[in-house]
Amino acid sequence: MGSSRDIAIGPVAVVSLLLGTLLQSEIADPVANAAEYRRLAFTATFFAGITQVTLGFLRLGFLIDFLSHAAIVGFMGGAAITIALQQLKGFLGIKKFTKKTDIVSVMHSVFASAHHGWNWQTIVMGVSLLSFLLFAKYIGKKNKKLFWVPAIAPLISVILSTFFVYITRADKDGVQIVKHIEKGINPSSVNQIYFSGDHMLKGVRIGIVAAMIALTEAIAIGRTFAAMKDYQLDGNKEMVALGAMNIVGSMTSCYVATGSFSRSAVNFMSGCQTAVSNIVMSIVVFLTLQFITPLFKYTPSAVLSAIIISAVIGLVDYDAAYLIWKIDKFDFVACMGAFFGVVFVSVEIGLLIAVSISFFKLLLQVTRPRTAILGKLPRTAVYRNILQYPEATKVPGVLIVRVDSAIYFSNSNYIKERILRWLIDEEELVNKSGQPKIQFLIVEMSPVTDIDTSGIHALEELYRSLQKREIQLILANPGPVVIDKLHASDFAQLIGEDKIFLTVANAVAACSPKLMVEVV
Repeated sequence: MGSSRDIAIGPVAVVSLLLGTLLQSEIADPVANAAEYRRLAFTATFFAGITQVTLGFLRLGFLIDFLSHAAIVGFMGGAAITIALQQLKGFLGIKKFTKKTDIVSVMHSVFASAHHGWNWQTIVMGVSLLSFLLFAKYIGKKNKKLFWVPAIAPLISVILSTFFVYITRADKDGVQIVKHIEKGINPSSVNQIYFSGDHMLKGVRIGIVAAMIALTEAIAIGRTFAAMKDYQLDGNKEMVALGAMNIVGSMTSCYVATGSFSRSAVNFMSGCQTAVSNIVMSIVVFLTLQFITPLFKYTPSAVLSAIIISAVIGLVDYDAAYLIWKIDKFDFVACMGAFFGVVFVSVEIGLLIAVSISFFKLLLQVTRPRTAILGKLPRTAVYRNILQYPEATKVPGVLIVRVDSAIYFSNSNYIKERILRWLIDEEELVNKSGQPKIQFLIVEMSPVTDIDTSGIHALEELYRSLQKREIQLILANPGPVVIDKLHASDFAQLIGEDKIFLTVANAVAACSPKLMVEVV
């Protein structure tokens, strides 16, 4: 149903962790309340699917963009650390482990059980397997032709470790094993979904959060591979496809699934061209569940922990974080806020911090747009920002200000005050240097894509303020939408049609004709 040819669908680490954490915040002991826990998981999956389908049908995919790239980098890194810490239970052979996910609680639980809870055989096995998996990843990165090595390494690890535990009966020495896994596929779960009551509301809340994260990851992965193969991805179509999949999945004993980067990468490197690869993958999983599951009875928990740790290490993207720091410090704050929120509090708090900081940045940019003073570049009729082009010279008796944003109710007052502040500062400089008094204020409006009634009202106030100073207001190059609204509001008639020009150069020529014939 989707438009991506490369996405491989299934459970992924981040969504699994998020879903598990949110479910455990509602049901503290999943073992004692296993049936209720499963039912809530299916309910959350159902409403995650409903959310995704609804977003797709209503074409509301832009909501995902509120999770900025910087926030996702921080969230993914924090989630990776949290996932890895949770695996210390199986990696060290600890039986009693905290249910909390924050780093303080986990490390306290780890060190509290150091003298009596750690199992040295498990640790040796875990370290050996993790080293093997990381070495396989290193080989795959060094030689692209050997991409299959890290792909098959987890399977080799499971087979070797299971065989080793079976022949040595290491489980009798305290090495934790998976034990019995039932054959076959799980039964229908339609009758286990909560469609009313308090549990349904909990499922809705958890499902919406899980749906947004799952969509973010899937569409980001889809766009990555679509760009590599040069084809277009329909985000809304992807949402409907993922939502339909999760709705059906919730009725067949599945929890929230989405696009997996690692599986998609293997798909891509293997040369898969269509989504049929997902069908092949599903058939292999089905055959495994039907016939092979009894062979995993002696699989040690340590190998599963090692596989997960090796998988999530790649989610901590140091290079991306450093690049964010170099490009935009505010983005870096969002990145670190998400990271530390996940690591030190919880996944949902980290997500909330990431969205909040990103949204605050958006509001800041909307309410505090950039403005610039323009000067004339030597031997041209081009006017540019004097801070960006130090060689640009100001026009005597004229102040040229560019507004780099649409003018709305949220920023109109700020823009008016900022222009007046530029004017006051410029008048002070003129008085000190003995240059001609400012007689014209030219507002370059090329970047102003739209204006509302509050914006026009702010321009009227600016016009009246300038009249008191005996300074003429001139507009340069307002766009078609803006000029239509200026005429509709009679503002164009207020300042005079002859005060609106096609370019800054034309406006300067009308204000200061001598400048146009000077050779600088």
